[in-house]
Amino acid sequence: MFGTQTHPDKRLAEYRSNLIGIQHLHRLTPRHPLPNRPVTVHVTTSGGLPFDTLRCWINANGTETAFDLAPPCKHAEWHTLEWRYVRHWSGQMPPQPNGTILNYHIGGRVAGSDTWIFADNQARTKATATEFSIPIDAYEMPEWARAAVIYHIFLDRFYPGTGVPWKKPTNLSGFFGGTLRGAIQKLDYIQSLGCNALWLSPLFASPSHHGYDATDYDTVEPRLGTNAELHELIDEAHRREMRIIMDFVANHWSNEHPTFQEAQRNTDSEYREWYTWQRWPDEYASFFGVKGMPQLNLKHKPARDALLACAQRWLRAGIDGYRLDYAPGPPHTFWAEFRHACKSVNPNAFLFGEVVSHSEVVASYLPHFDGCLDFLLADALRKTFALETWTLGEFEAFLAAHEHYFPEGFALPAFLDNHDMTRILYLAKEDKAKVKLAALVLFTLPGAPILYNGTEVGLSQRNPLGRFEEARLPTPWGEEQDKNLLAYFQRLGELRNQFPELASNKREVVHLNIGTGTYAYRRGQVLVALNTSRVPRTLNVTAPNLSDAAQELLNRHPVEVSGDVVRISLPAQSSAFIA
Repeated sequence: MFGTQTHPDKRLAEYRSNLIGIQHLHRLTPRHPLPNRPVTVHVTTSGGLPFDTLRCWINANGTETAFDLAPPCKHAEWHTLEWRYVRHWSGQMPPQPNGTILNYHIGGRVAGSDTWIFADNQARTKATATEFSIPIDAYEMPEWARAAVIYHIFLDRFYPGTGVPWKKPTNLSGFFGGTLRGAIQKLDYIQSLGCNALWLSPLFASPSHHGYDATDYDTVEPRLGTNAELHELIDEAHRREMRIIMDFVANHWSNEHPTFQEAQRNTDSEYREWYTWQRWPDEYASFFGVKGMPQLNLKHKPARDALLACAQRWLRAGIDGYRLDYAPGPPHTFWAEFRHACKSVNPNAFLFGEVVSHSEVVASYLPHFDGCLDFLLADALRKTFALETWTLGEFEAFLAAHEHYFPEGFALPAFLDNHDMTRILYLAKEDKAKVKLAALVLFTLPGAPILYNGTEVGLSQRNPLGRFEEARLPTPWGEEQDKNLLAYFQRLGELRNQFPELASNKREVVHLNIGTGTYAYRRGQVLVALNTSRVPRTLNVTAPNLSDAAQELLNRHPVEVSGDVVRISLPAQSSAFIA
């Protein structure tokens, strides 16, 4: 899931690079700056160069000012691994009015010289330095997003439409024939899962089955349907009080995009600066070196403005939010403008990023997004319940810290699997009991649960890790579905909507026995209990103030409540939802 990031050598290299030289790393207090309140900037210095001055240059809507940072009283910290001191500096940005986009640079003067070095890329000039940016506003995560249960549709692999058979391409990169019409026809099915929001995979004109390489951000890919059908889907979903989330790719698009083709043909093209060329016309920055996906130069205003205008157009057309693909690709300066552009059109637009990294990196997007996909929780759920490489103790240790790291107003939509990773059922070696345990935990933790199409009916994959397409097999329908598993997910969705306390941040562990593989926690008036072992277990759990009439609402296991003690007998690899 995290690629080479989890390799010890890579982690060590990142740790060291984040200490040496001048490092800001988007560290602010508060992490989500508000209008008319000061913002504290935090910086560290370390390494072989001494600095006598640290300065922050800020540009607020075109007006530049500067202030110096100072070390606090106790400002040096010893790092044994590096065998050197790290100095801490801080300074306050003046309060800014609502709607300000604050761009800034931070630099340090080398003592005894006129040389300046800039955070974080250690540039020697301000013109080439890392530019930081924060939007100053009072927008909060939309209320509807707090209660969201999201169904993730990978359009080409979801449903081709009533009476329309799946296509049979020769390989998994081909087109299977899923359509927007199929999505419209399955809205009742999606609602039966308790889902009140749809996240649609990219649907703009594109040469690929996945659509992350668009050629036109204004036109639906004809294989998937028409613009009219997209509007129909939006209208039908809204009629059912469901929301539509669009996958938005800002970092790159197809090398068949007209602007790129023009930039390759014509040395004087106005689109030359929309891209970063190592050697024109055939060597250019692209998404992970994939030549078919050239990366956009979002420091160039015309390119930036084109994407912002597109995002606004679809919000005006009724889209309720964006899942922001590969968010670390574009610079933070772009995301500050993106937030402002979207929220000015629809303050209730839900913006959440795909940031496949650790919590410090995810936290750097707090000023820009309403939330980020919770890859760390997905990893923990898969290790604990599917792979069983983590004990319940390790899972709880992670979860207790993870729940308190991010502020309550920052959404962490959570999932078991998605289109870019191994299906959880395959990871669990086809053991559906493991999937059920993981799913109950997913649906009873604060983050909005995301259900990837097919997971709810037992869709697995045919081959091991190595190809994304293996997680993108067509969703089975009719008798091919596992009806028992489907009914289980439908009940989870129903319970999630029935008990709003499940979307809050308050959780209390009331039982944990690593040896017996049993675990229980409370969410308000809800008690969740799990037996992950291969033998039946009886749990006696102290749960004060639980109703004497409490019942097990998921699997209908018998429950006894006597004063503050709840007694529940669980078969092997089973769970309970008691309220």
